[in-house]
Amino acid sequence: MRSSVSAAAIAAVLSLAAIVPAGAASKAQVKRGEYLVNGPVACGNCHTPRGADMAPIKDKAFAGGFPFNDPGFMTYSANITPDKETGIGSWTDAEIIHAIREGADKDGRIIFPPMPVPTYNNMSDEDVKAIVAYLRTLKPVHNVVPDPKYAIPQQTMPPATVKKSPPQSDKVAYGGYIVNALAHCFECHTSPGANGVPDFKNGLGAGGFLIALGPGMSVATPNITSDPDTGLGKWSDTDIKKALTEGISPTGGHLSPPMPYSNFKNMTDSDVEAVIAYLRTVPPIKNKVERTDFQKKAFP
Repeated sequence: MRSSVSAAAIAAVLSLAAIVPAGAASKAQVKRGEYLVNGPVACGNCHTPRGADMAPIKDKAFAGGFPFNDPGFMTYSANITPDKETGIGSWTDAEIIHAIREGADKDGRIIFPPMPVPTYNNMSDEDVKAIVAYLRTLKPVHNVVPDPKYAIPQQTMPPATVKKSPPQSDKVAYGGYIVNALAHCFECHTSPGANGVPDFKNGLGAGGFLIALGPGMSVATPNITSDPDTGLGKWSDTDIKKALTEGISPTGGHLSPPMPYSNFKNMTDSDVEAVIAYLRTVPPIKNKVERTDFQKKAFP
């Protein structure tokens, strides 16, 4: 006997089938965003304020207010929780994405440096949307952040054009994507030029950039090029992984903030391996970086 199915029943089944993947995709997107925010992008490393002991203040996670005192600016990390008055709760997805990848807030105010917008300008559409999806799930925290003061010229980045990230099967390419679009490694680990800003042309990855964590608390970033004498050239993969995820050097020394090893420890083994594979390709630059007295004392 031949059975018949009504058009309405078919429509209902198709409608249900369409709903299920959408819900699954939404959960996957939030999960990806959670991984990025708490892993390679390490948003909380700057956007969570710290106490006098430099430990993150847990009940103010992502609520901003961490100070950045530089000769060219005095600014504070923004509140990126969904609080509608002091955070991004009233922002549209497009406004948040524009701030992340182009560097201007919803009112048109330029928000970098130190926000690593030049790096995030290389972030894919799929990943930046995932980050926004996860930020929407955070607990709103009411925290007023002081306005920044800049003594240097600013300009936004051009519209982002990266639609998709490289395939994870290509370790070097994907590792380069993590380093140059997500983890913003070179924003800190590049040597400064004559003007004091990172010289990406001549000092990429060579370190020696001074970062002020507070009065008398400056740190010098290490050389992460493949140079065998002053960089990572003689480090084993295990050495680099331990530095990235535990903050421990091959000699047993402790790496200092703002190195976000507490975030990098959340990265998958595959992603860490991809980063290491890419770092092996960074051209060697001989630049011996001496740790500051603060680093030697606080992080022996």
